[in-house]
Amino acid sequence: MANTPHGGVLKDLFARDAPRSAELAKEAESLPAITLTERHLCDLELILNGGFSPLEGFMTQKDYNGVVEDNRLADGALFSMPITLDVSQKEIDTLGLKEGVRVVLRDLRDDRDLAILTIEDIYQPDKVNEAVKVFGSDDDTHPGIKYLFSTAKQFYVGGKLEAIQRLEHYDFLELRFTPSELRSHFNKLGWQKVVAFQTRNPMHRAHRELTVRAARSQQANVLIHPVVGLTKPGDIDHFTRVRVYKAILNRYPNGMGALALLPLAMRMGGPREALWHAIIRKNHGATHFIVGRDHAGPGKNKNGKDHYGAYDAQILVQKYQEELGIKMVEFQEMIYIPDNDEYMPANEIPEGTKTLNISGTELRNRLKTGKDIPAWFSYPEVVKVLREQNPLPREKGFTVFLTGYQNSGKDAIARALQVTFNQDGGRPVSMLLGETVRHELSQELGFTRKDRDLNVSRIAFVASELTKAGAAVIAAPIAPFEDARQQAREAVEKSGPFFLIHVATPLEYCEKMDRRGVYAKARRGEIKGFTGVDDPYENPVKPDLVVDFEKQNVRSIVHEIILLLESRGLLDRL
Repeated sequence: MANTPHGGVLKDLFARDAPRSAELAKEAESLPAITLTERHLCDLELILNGGFSPLEGFMTQKDYNGVVEDNRLADGALFSMPITLDVSQKEIDTLGLKEGVRVVLRDLRDDRDLAILTIEDIYQPDKVNEAVKVFGSDDDTHPGIKYLFSTAKQFYVGGKLEAIQRLEHYDFLELRFTPSELRSHFNKLGWQKVVAFQTRNPMHRAHRELTVRAARSQQANVLIHPVVGLTKPGDIDHFTRVRVYKAILNRYPNGMGALALLPLAMRMGGPREALWHAIIRKNHGATHFIVGRDHAGPGKNKNGKDHYGAYDAQILVQKYQEELGIKMVEFQEMIYIPDNDEYMPANEIPEGTKTLNISGTELRNRLKTGKDIPAWFSYPEVVKVLREQNPLPREKGFTVFLTGYQNSGKDAIARALQVTFNQDGGRPVSMLLGETVRHELSQELGFTRKDRDLNVSRIAFVASELTKAGAAVIAAPIAPFEDARQQAREAVEKSGPFFLIHVATPLEYCEKMDRRGVYAKARRGEIKGFTGVDDPYENPVKPDLVVDFEKQNVRSIVHEIILLLESRGLLDRL
């Protein structure tokens, strides 16, 4: 039988409000609307399906204050993480938000009305106090604190919710269980004891050994319950991770394990987050919860030290374990013993025993370089998934971004590069010349700074998508402003490598070699806003390569670029 929900009753608002869904949907059409962010959507889903029981809405000021100061809601119930709906002064004024107003909460992805919130209060939080009490400091190297200070809006709106319809998901539907559905699943399987395992990373052999040991120690079954909402910036995407979890599930003893996905927006809050995770798993029916080393830790602070102690999370969950009603299963880091071909908890290994380990950094390096990942560390089917998602550099797309004055030679270099890449083969090649982009994508744009930056932004978007698809992209706009170039780099690097090439041909030479007379027209005032004449060009601060068409020919410049790419493992030709 599944564990009792936190607070005694599962607050499944979908089930409660289903008979009134049509009535609520009709009312929503006439209500002011707040469009929710991705984080709001994660929170909303877990409020509505009971994952955050006993919550029935976003926290009022009384609940918020109690949670921040003492890990308790206003009625005394244990709860460790503020669940808030933040709004701006502009939204309050525009939408007429105030106590008693009903407002519809809308999905940013498809504009669907999801729930109606009856506002009980609007309050301005002390964000510094929230950061210090909840996360332990005001150090914004912590992603939860950075979000609080840089993204969360000025005011919080509290009140109860009524569910109109479920959020739509289109991936891994067979693994998306609400708390009610998961509880029914456990009952169907006859599981009496369930050990839940929280993860936001791929699982390897050590994780399998840890969870099997935990289950056997409690004579229980295992629920692998990974987060697929928002995790730490830079984490591996959930699509890849879920394929890993599905692969490793077959390595568990028959009938021991189950896999379900949790649409949670993590705060990386260490001890407080571990307590919150335990509450969530209790609501999903688990009787036990694994809390490991540095649970939900965000890494290093501004002083280079961990934000939390390695076992702080275990200490806090242990403190509230009896009241919470879910048993903590504590585990230390699992270490491989090659002489016995087994994993053991770090605190059980005799001094002097030979051990092996592969750090996260080393694993990423092995994936990047194609170096072997041994079977003692991970299973072949897991490695296969990770290699598919982490192709070798020579298999990835990339962008070469040439910037310089009109007639600097960047177009000639771009065309020669295109021919060279096509000759070598192995990738599709796309070229985005400045004039071509202006004609095909940006005809309506002028040459103000705003328009120039927008043009570069469009080039970066196209280059990013092509790079993601594995193409070699050659972009050659003038791109005169440093901020726009940096934003282009940041956009493309989400998809693959980006190389900024400054074609630093002197303006005088560009003008001297101008066969079309455009510089002369600009000098006579016939062309306005011309870069280098009456509009500035900001030299790149940190280009990957600087070339000069006055001193070099096209062939030598192309050769330098090829050498640069080859040095990064992107080409095999040299």
